[in-house]
Amino acid sequence: MRPLALLAAVAVLAGCSGVERLDAPPPPASTEPDFAPLSPDELTDADPASFSVPVVYDTLANGLKVVVSEDHTAPTAVIAVYYNVGFRIEPRDRTGFAHLFEHMMFQGSENLGKNEFIGLVQRNGGILNGSTRFDFTNYFEIIPSNTVETMLWAEADRMRGLDITQDNLVNQQGVVSNEVRVNVINQPYGGFPWLDLPQEANENWYNSHNFYGELSDLEAATLDDVQDFFDTYYAPNNAAVVVVGDVDADQVMEWVETYFGGIERADVPPIPDLREPPQTEEKRATKVDSLATRPALAFAYHMPPRNSDAYFAMGLIQQILLEGDDSRLHQALVTENGLTSSVSGGINWPLGNMFNYNGPMLWSAWLVHDDETAPDSILALIDREITAIQQEGVEPEALERAKVKLRSDLYDTLGGTFGFGRADLLAAFALFDDNPGRINTLVERFERVTPGLIRRTARDWLHPENRTVITLEAAGGGS
Repeated sequence: MRPLALLAAVAVLAGCSGVERLDAPPPPASTEPDFAPLSPDELTDADPASFSVPVVYDTLANGLKVVVSEDHTAPTAVIAVYYNVGFRIEPRDRTGFAHLFEHMMFQGSENLGKNEFIGLVQRNGGILNGSTRFDFTNYFEIIPSNTVETMLWAEADRMRGLDITQDNLVNQQGVVSNEVRVNVINQPYGGFPWLDLPQEANENWYNSHNFYGELSDLEAATLDDVQDFFDTYYAPNNAAVVVVGDVDADQVMEWVETYFGGIERADVPPIPDLREPPQTEEKRATKVDSLATRPALAFAYHMPPRNSDAYFAMGLIQQILLEGDDSRLHQALVTENGLTSSVSGGINWPLGNMFNYNGPMLWSAWLVHDDETAPDSILALIDREITAIQQEGVEPEALERAKVKLRSDLYDTLGGTFGFGRADLLAAFALFDDNPGRINTLVERFERVTPGLIRRTARDWLHPENRTVITLEAAGGGS
């Protein structure tokens, strides 16, 4: 979500199919911030050797999942509201609709009119954003912790009912269509390969359509489509609210019950069948880019099932092959042969990480190279490094380095951006696993991975028959 204008608020929505909207509680009174410093005893209380994420979890009677994780290191908090709908399950012939609706959520609600939600956050010293991903759409605020109650009220206000009007829809159709033109159509390497690889590698429409949206589909969306989407998916029993930061968990639970507890459940349809048939032969595709000045190469392998042993092994294989200057692909393609300046990619790249999705997924990578370099010569070097793992395995020391790198990345995620990374993982594990406490089991699962499991996983999943390759032909002039 980019900062968007909010249109004027109207009365509570009426006549919502299958959903009863109740009167909203009044907003809380404002409070003054308390910046009392921690005592010396409090500063030394934590034991780094026994680090774990505090997790308090409950589900309201209306189905809303609520997670609170206290962190008193700074007087800030993150509020994240995740809805269990993303690119994958948007309606057919309405590609990009989940993203369009993300924008609609900033167009006003029952008690907050034009610019008022954004203004409320910013006037209190906070920042906000939202995004649409494979399996969820999220909205979050990073705020002073003394404003948590107010922001929970504001998030509940728009879950209770949006200002869904034709003017709002037409305005945001234009905004999203322009975003597609700016970020994809009129950009060199626009959509390459993050939009292209899923469409080429997957067979199931839900996993393989244009997630950003076809312009014709975006323009054809109707007011009834928007209302039905809201009534169907933006309900408490299809959502999780996560609060991370300098808060009291019991108090937050009371506030969530007060402001969200009266919102009625909806009849949420089951997730469609997202399964992919096994890929039995390598897929090849070519894309001509009229704006790019240098060719590019992208490849992807289908991932093992989420939470399987091989899934965790793939997380470490990613560290060995792709992450950092010491990775095998960086050494082979950049340092030793100078075929590219960098190679990027990963699991669920670039839309997230290996934890925050819930369906078939790709492990992918891409690079830009010179005209003189044949794509097959690059693939030969990639195959050489993968084959070495399949045939020779990895040394225990190399696997340990991969585990150290992964732990470092994970701890950076948990502690970065005022707690948003922590909130993101807690929300994903609440939505997809009904168990946000999984956040404290991840390191152990990776520690269990052995050199033998790395070797078997590489053999089972990183073979050419499970791979999709896209070559990009640059038609934008000389390098």
